[in-house]
Amino acid sequence: MIKDIGVGELRILLSTSLASAQDADTIVPSVSTLFTPDSHRLALDVDATVVKGGRGVGKTFWFRSLLDDRLRSVASHEYRIDRLTRVTAHAGYGADNAPERYPGSAELRSLVDSGALPWDLWNTVLLVALGVPDLRGIPAWKDRIRWVREHPAERDRTIAEADRRAANDGTLLLVLFDALEHLHRDRRQAEQLVVGILQLALELRLSTRHIRFKIFIRPDMFDGALLSFPDASKLTANAASLRWSPANLYGLLFQYLGNSGSAVAERFRALIPGWVEAPLGRHLPPPRLLGDEKQQAELFTAIAGPYMGANFRKGHTYTWLPNHLMDGTEQVSPRSFLSALVKAVEETTAQYAAHEYAIHHEGIRRGVQAASTTRVEEIKEDLPWVQVAIDPLAGQQVPIDESTVIDLWTDYGLTEALQQETTYGVGSEQVRTGPRYSEQYPKLVEELIELGVMRRRRDGRIDLPDVYRIAFSIGRKGGVPKVRS
Repeated sequence: MIKDIGVGELRILLSTSLASAQDADTIVPSVSTLFTPDSHRLALDVDATVVKGGRGVGKTFWFRSLLDDRLRSVASHEYRIDRLTRVTAHAGYGADNAPERYPGSAELRSLVDSGALPWDLWNTVLLVALGVPDLRGIPAWKDRIRWVREHPAERDRTIAEADRRAANDGTLLLVLFDALEHLHRDRRQAEQLVVGILQLALELRLSTRHIRFKIFIRPDMFDGALLSFPDASKLTANAASLRWSPANLYGLLFQYLGNSGSAVAERFRALIPGWVEAPLGRHLPPPRLLGDEKQQAELFTAIAGPYMGANFRKGHTYTWLPNHLMDGTEQVSPRSFLSALVKAVEETTAQYAAHEYAIHHEGIRRGVQAASTTRVEEIKEDLPWVQVAIDPLAGQQVPIDESTVIDLWTDYGLTEALQQETTYGVGSEQVRTGPRYSEQYPKLVEELIELGVMRRRRDGRIDLPDVYRIAFSIGRKGGVPKVRS
């Protein structure tokens, strides 16, 4: 299929196409990198208020794409969501520094610590997005919040007028929220801020027709908000999740390869019939490379060889890579997938330059090890208590009986360790940042299963997916080796 491209050229194409594809926080989406898997269509529907997704699945990518008129137009066309073309989008919160639209992280924490209520804060952000003239002349957010709190009638009238104006114009105001894990260092405060966003989002859904919030959020943060704000469950009926199938992941890879802007990318497209040049210079892969796993496997075999060793008993490269990056919910983030491929190409270039394929199977193994290390570091940042719970299992092999897990936790004194490691003082209060069930080990197992860190096999034993197992130093007979320090 791509035999006319040299192995060295193909490695260069892979390197240049994927070099910076994994870090959404530092990359601005572009037309060439915009990928529209069918499974994300609901997430872009203007009535899908809550969009759930873990690290690296595309929350920030879609947040920034929806703020861009051109990218929103492309997404509207490809997803056939006509209402997106009539949207006026505003950022309600995100990782970018935009103090004119919302308080930055440092100012936000100062506001909360000085007593600003989440409801008042997010109402102020909404009224700034609606362009209230009185707020334009007030530079400080604490003064803006005070004005909104002191003018409730003006607040209600502004929202009603904006809704009527949008109805007359046939438009919709969409306020977008992202990076909610950075709202506050105290997890309880962060959850209260999220509750404030959800409360206002629900009010707007019930009281307006043309003003909507879209909230990109980690599932564990949304679940935590549900505990404090039961009415948030009313937003779950139309909630969306950013999910990726193996076919989606390989489709993303091939689109990157065909849109790098190099001469090799042009030859890559020319050797595979069916590419379409969309408006604005974007090249779309043929449908068979987006949804036909047999065709995808044939192309990836030409890139990485058929097997993860001498024969099929070692596994097929096409299925082996995503299977070993899946979490316990059978999901793979595109960030893990692409970063594993970047590492695989680097290892092949450095150690197996004479290999007959662009990617050596040993490079793929090391790519999975690197992706596992990154994923574990991410979950340590997001949920530090997870490492505390898994550490007592180090050196064990999975699958493992649940009773053995509980015995190890009991001998370790896990409840006390969790309370010590995930509780800290704020003023005169003790703030919990750990699991919901630190004293009930069977429920703690279920919580880890919900997070995808563990999974239960059909025989009842507990397993850890490789994307966590490897970097947590837990073994599996015949599995990918643990990462060694």
